[in-house]
Amino acid sequence: MEKNKLEELLKNLVSLPSETETVEFKENNYSKEEIGKKISALSNSVNLHEKKYAYLVFGVKDKTHEIVGTIFSPSKEKVGNDQLEFWLSQHLNPHIDFRIYEFVYDNKNVVIFEIPPAISQPIKFNNIAYIRIGSATPKLDDHPEKERKIWNNIHRNSFEKGIAKENLKVSEVLELLDYSKYFSLTKQAIPTKTEQFVEKMAQHGLVKKVFDDNYDITNLGAILFAKDLNNFSTIKRKSVRVVVYKGNTKVDRLKEQEGSLGYAIAFEGLLDYINDKLPHNEEISKSLRKEVKMYPEVAIREFVANALIHQDLSISGAGPMVEIFENRIEITNTGEPLIDTDRFIDHPPRSRNEDMASFMRQIGVCEEGGTGIDRALINIALYQLPAPSFEKYENFTKVTLYAHKNLRDMTIDDKVRACFQHCVLKYIEKSRMTNASLRERLGIGEKNYPTASAIIKATIEKGLIKESEKAKEYVPIWA
Repeated sequence: MEKNKLEELLKNLVSLPSETETVEFKENNYSKEEIGKKISALSNSVNLHEKKYAYLVFGVKDKTHEIVGTIFSPSKEKVGNDQLEFWLSQHLNPHIDFRIYEFVYDNKNVVIFEIPPAISQPIKFNNIAYIRIGSATPKLDDHPEKERKIWNNIHRNSFEKGIAKENLKVSEVLELLDYSKYFSLTKQAIPTKTEQFVEKMAQHGLVKKVFDDNYDITNLGAILFAKDLNNFSTIKRKSVRVVVYKGNTKVDRLKEQEGSLGYAIAFEGLLDYINDKLPHNEEISKSLRKEVKMYPEVAIREFVANALIHQDLSISGAGPMVEIFENRIEITNTGEPLIDTDRFIDHPPRSRNEDMASFMRQIGVCEEGGTGIDRALINIALYQLPAPSFEKYENFTKVTLYAHKNLRDMTIDDKVRACFQHCVLKYIEKSRMTNASLRERLGIGEKNYPTASAIIKATIEKGLIKESEKAKEYVPIWA
């Protein structure tokens, strides 16, 4: 942190009327064990009180908050052969990214420990978790009601609410985020006062006010409206990659493009780019020959939006990817789905990133209530394309859209998948799948009804559908 921001932070901390359960002042008295306990207690307390950081400050009197300076210098302290900071990190579990700042303020040495909240579980020092209550540091086990609330906060908090850039002036926020795009997408008039820009964005959780004229940009704000994702260390690897291959393997790459804009800014341009790179079908009417897209744009839109919204943002080093082959498109995102892939069609959507999903629905990027996948599959059927596949792997999910195939070229898995998805769609429509409706979906002639019957039988044997209460009509197995 820059010195001027450290000085501003110090002024804000000493201006507090008293110590809090997330701020503690000390002059010189310390031991390595005491500091370890304090870090555990403050980290757990900052989670409990839903703050951004806790602070352990050396060089300030705890009663008067007078800045008197300290002789304590963590960078010069050793425990055996280890630096104090390293020793502390080794005795805290799980490891926590606390920061130590040493600086001179008004010719006085000051040390600030900046301590983030417990994220995955309460922080322990030497296998014991502590909590701060008033000025005391008791064991967390002795206060089960506080431990329960910490766990509730852990389960509720999300990556989106984390901080991508902190301690910024209004002008710095507006320099990093595309505020004009924010106001146009949310259909709001641009305010007349500069401060109102960030106040409006704060209402959507894109920024957070820290102190007067001092703001943080959240991960949600950065990933949606960054002018350049690379300006934010927490989300710079979350950009979308589009790769176009020659043929049907990954041997020969024709083109690769990686975006740098926030998702809300870039989404429509991303779709245009993908659709421009897709193969075409030649459609011949009575007197007109024309080219149409191989894949329905509504399907591309839905599945790309889902890849952005449902990705696991906590998995570092990878973002959504769209890979275009001659015979298929593969759309991949990090994280395993929260619902079974066979229930993608009918199940209400569940997202790890509820704030992002809500905002993207608000601006019309994706559908409310999960109806987008229904519409995508209906359009895929209208284009007479094979049914898409939804696959779950360790730490990622992949949707594959297939180019046109004749029925004779489809595998049994292709046919079963089409039968199952058609059956689910009919059930959602309050109707039932029949041999005739499946023949229409797959372009099977009326005389070839035994072919459709064989596909229905195979799908029943896979345990995906069953005969309904009325003979020769079929419903999903879970219906």
